[in-house]
Amino acid sequence: MMPVLEALAAGGVPVSVDTRKPGLMREAIAAGAAMVNDVTALSAPGAIEAAAKAPVAVCLMHMQGEPGTMQVNPGYQDVVREVREYLAGRIAAAERAGIARDRIVVDPGFGFGKTVEHNLALLRALAEFRQLGVALMAGLSRKAMLGKLTGREPRDRVHASVAAALMAVQNGAHIVRVHDVAATRDALAVWQALNS
Repeated sequence: MMPVLEALAAGGVPVSVDTRKPGLMREAIAAGAAMVNDVTALSAPGAIEAAAKAPVAVCLMHMQGEPGTMQVNPGYQDVVREVREYLAGRIAAAERAGIARDRIVVDPGFGFGKTVEHNLALLRALAEFRQLGVALMAGLSRKAMLGKLTGREPRDRVHASVAAALMAVQNGAHIVRVHDVAATRDALAVWQALNS
């Protein structure tokens, strides 16, 4: 993986590396990664220090539970409030470690320890996360929630994914993670034309 990352970075392509392992973070940063995206919001021992030592962006994501069990009966009293408070705490921890606010992106973690209803509540209230004062990312593309809503397999969720990305941007997302780039860009171009 590192030779590919090094080649992309040398060619000026910004690369985001998804990992929660501090050792891999350090290797990826040394190879030229521009961002570290951590599903545990840099909570592993040594992770926040690894990210703080280099001028890279960080994405702090919310996840309830562990990847292997996170979808087994996830529960919240108030999903929007709890996720927002968790992310606010992780932003504060990152800043205390020396990570500047303009390097921080937050992701509410659609599909990571959340039911369809939790995900929809977060999407409806996404604008509230802008109050955190950092960039906001939404990753809804081809998620299981879209399959549950449409009855379609991942490869057939293009239209639902584009709709979800568009709604995320309308509701305040600065960044959307997508599989279907061209279709999403076209939808956003029309939306931007109507709102300019």
